[in-house]
Amino acid sequence: MALFGFIGAGNMGYPLIKAAISTFGNGEVVYTDASASRCDFIKQETGVDHLTDNISVVKQCRFLVLAVKPQFFPQVLKEIKGDVTTDQIVISIAAGVTIDTIKEALSDGIRIVRAMPNTPAMVLKGMTGICFSQNSFSDEEKMHIYHFFKSFGKFEVFDEKLMNAVVCANGSSPAYVYMFIEALADSVVSYGIPRDKAYTLAAQTVFGAAAMVLETGEHPGKLKDDVCSPGGTTIAAVKALEEYGLRNAVMKATDACYEKAVSLSIKK
Repeated sequence: MALFGFIGAGNMGYPLIKAAISTFGNGEVVYTDASASRCDFIKQETGVDHLTDNISVVKQCRFLVLAVKPQFFPQVLKEIKGDVTTDQIVISIAAGVTIDTIKEALSDGIRIVRAMPNTPAMVLKGMTGICFSQNSFSDEEKMHIYHFFKSFGKFEVFDEKLMNAVVCANGSSPAYVYMFIEALADSVVSYGIPRDKAYTLAAQTVFGAAAMVLETGEHPGKLKDDVCSPGGTTIAAVKALEEYGLRNAVMKATDACYEKAVSLSIKK
């Protein structure tokens, strides 16, 4: 019996599989995917062979990670319904799929962890929001769950009512950051900096600025003020960002993201 089993090994599932193998060991991870070529690729990359079907994964793990796209969730839940037991814990990473939805499809007694990781998990720098169903979890079970989410980055625990907001804060937002990096790089390419070096300058600066927030504990506004020398280049740039609505654009993007997340949850 493995600790973790994965149904789905796509762009989000694969990094979690790799992290789990690295953290818990080859013998503690089983997985499958609808794509045979994907399974073969992961076997070559990790040395861990795949199982042939979803039911086999369910029967051979304590913690079942459902890493399939939301549109395939109903089909997978229907398939595994009779094989998931109350001794297991189901971890779902599908946006918009609520705990109640999973319980209705499986059983009210099934224990659920709903999670929203993000793509930086691919480089072990992910950020995940998680919430627990109202069922009881032992200290040992929570230890394994927390260890799992730490294996590919950081995590925070929330009430489920906040999970749609979590999608805005970490699930979708890497795309905004990539857009910022691309725009910043393009702007300095126009002044003659080679494109590869422009991407390095912009990306490493974003990485370092984020590390300053996390490691110093200072308010982002104070860190911004520390860079803004009176009459200097940075305050001139900040003034332009305010004039052209950077904050408002980010908040409007969050509103649109939240509304979409809510609509997906209702549809489920």
